[in-house]
Amino acid sequence: METIVEDIVIVGAGISGLTTSLGLRRLGIQSLVLESSESLRAAGFALATWTNGWKALDAVGVGDILRHQHVQIHGNVTTSLITGQQTSTTSFQGTGKHGPCEVRCVRRKIMLEALAKDLPVGTIRFMSKVVAIEESGFYKLLHLADGTTIKSKVLIGGDGVNSVVAKWLGFKEASHTKRYAIRGSSSMKTNHGFEPVFMQYFGNGFRAGVIPCDDKTAYWFFTWTINNQDNDIEDNPAKLKQYMLNKLEKMPSDVRSFIENTGLNAFLSAPLRYRYPWELIFGNISKGNVCVVGDALHPTTPDLGQGGCLALEDGVVLARCLGEAYSKIDKDDQEEDQYKKIEEGLKKYANQRRWRSIDILTTSYIAGSIQEADSKLGAFFRDKVSAAFLASLFLKKSDFDCGKLNSS
Repeated sequence: METIVEDIVIVGAGISGLTTSLGLRRLGIQSLVLESSESLRAAGFALATWTNGWKALDAVGVGDILRHQHVQIHGNVTTSLITGQQTSTTSFQGTGKHGPCEVRCVRRKIMLEALAKDLPVGTIRFMSKVVAIEESGFYKLLHLADGTTIKSKVLIGGDGVNSVVAKWLGFKEASHTKRYAIRGSSSMKTNHGFEPVFMQYFGNGFRAGVIPCDDKTAYWFFTWTINNQDNDIEDNPAKLKQYMLNKLEKMPSDVRSFIENTGLNAFLSAPLRYRYPWELIFGNISKGNVCVVGDALHPTTPDLGQGGCLALEDGVVLARCLGEAYSKIDKDDQEEDQYKKIEEGLKKYANQRRWRSIDILTTSYIAGSIQEADSKLGAFFRDKVSAAFLASLFLKKSDFDCGKLNSS
């Protein structure tokens, strides 16, 4: 088969890949997005989108589209299922360093569709799985499973936790945390009646939460530290659901019934994985004309709700850095000169994202360890001493602005 030549190739049509492509589009730069599946994937159902995520969505021009379809969350209420008492309440209606707080739980499918809608037809190439990467002078050769070869001037890996591009850059596989998560979403024919608040529940060794997306739909999650006795339920949806409901026996009946009524095909279970912070300190976020974004860069535990928001930030920052690099390229530049300018742009992106990613990775992991305490002393410390502090971390880490996209 003939070799296809492209300026910029993005592997993965997830949040980070589509945000990068749309950000570049806003700057007048075209890209090709390769997606291994046959359509946009909505695994995970929904994601809490915090202030920093909305600033990124506004930068690429889709913030208002999504705001109109999702209710604003006004605060967080944390409850201990051991004592039955509320341990903290936090308002999301204040103003931080970077402006008013904004939190909404966005359905992933709707977000991906909004990001993809403004891309030119043909930008996303489905059923395009990258199986190998080669160097060819100042270019990269991408070999696809169908035999196609694509020659690219810039290669961006937004291909998730099992990223082929991250592996090429030298990153190891994401590490397992020994924790597991079940995530789901359910819709009712009538109003579900939940207040627009983030409801969190803690027990011995587990954490659960429910967040309304709109008047009829809510997203829920359940995370726990897996042990040897749990091994036989990992691949059995019915047993997983019953295990979770048994743990949530003391949850308020209206919230629990919402989870109970979720069909087995409407929730997803998966082990929680993350990247060690020192891998980002010493590893190659970018190398030459290659870099990674999103979970390919910083797979993280969900304890701060920042995985998707970080991916949105990545896309905006990378698009801006690449846009600046391309604005410096003259049509008469030799290939080597173009390569060096692109390399500098990607280095700038890597420098801007390294410590932000490390901060979220580390804080999220520590917060998760505290939140899922399974000892009496650990639970006491979580519920009586650190509950308010942990809730405030959501606001502190989301009070961030990745900046705007300005075409030159």
